[in-house]
Amino acid sequence: MQVVIAGGHGQIALRLERLLTLRGDSAVGLIRNPEQAGDLASAGATAVVLDLEKATIDEVAAEVRGADAVVFAAGAGPGSGTARKDTVDRGAAALLADAAERAGVRRYLLVSSINATTEPPADPEDVFQVYLKAKGDSEADLRRRDLDWTVLRPGGLTNDPGTGTVALAPSVPRGRVSRDDVAAVLVALLDDVRTARLTLELVGGDTPVDEAVGALVG
Repeated sequence: MQVVIAGGHGQIALRLERLLTLRGDSAVGLIRNPEQAGDLASAGATAVVLDLEKATIDEVAAEVRGADAVVFAAGAGPGSGTARKDTVDRGAAALLADAAERAGVRRYLLVSSINATTEPPADPEDVFQVYLKAKGDSEADLRRRDLDWTVLRPGGLTNDPGTGTVALAPSVPRGRVSRDDVAAVLVALLDDVRTARLTLELVGGDTPVDEAVGALVG
C-alpha cells in the first residue's frame, strides 16, 4: 500500500508513517519545511516539500497520483492564529480532497476532532473555537464528495505509550487517547475500506484496535 500523508511531520503522522513502513508499506509525507525531511526518513517515509496553503490542485494531484490512499493529518499547530486554522484545517483538507479526485485516489482519511462543529464560534477570536469550526467544515466538505472517506475524531491527545486498546464508535464518551493508538487505528481503517463513509469518535478504551474496527463492519 502507498499512502500519502498531509502534515507529514505531525506527531500522529510520524507515528503512522513508522507503522506503515515497518510492515512494508510506502509512506509519503507532505511537509512545508525541508528541514523536517530527516525526521520522516528516520520514520521510513519519503518527504515531499509542498506547502498546502500555496500549492495548486495540479501540484498536489501530481504527488498523490498512484497512491492507494491519502490521509489528512495536517494542522496549523499551536501558536497559529484564527486565519491559519481556516487555511490549513479546512482549506488544505479540501485541497487534498480536490487533488485526490483529480488523481483518481478514492480512499481519504481525515483526522478531525471529537468536538468538531459547523456552528459559528461564539467568539470568532477564540482560536480553539475557530479550529473546531474549521474541522467541522472540512468534514462537511468531505461528506459531499464521491470518495471513500472516513472521518476519525480523536479525543484529547496524549503522548502516553499506546495501549493497543480503544473505544471507537460513531459516538463515545469524551476522553483522551494516545497518539500511538490514533496512528494504530488509522492503519486499521486504511486496511478496511468497509469503514468508508463512517464518522468515528476515538478515545482510550478496552477493545483491541483490530476488534474495534472489525465491530464497525462485522
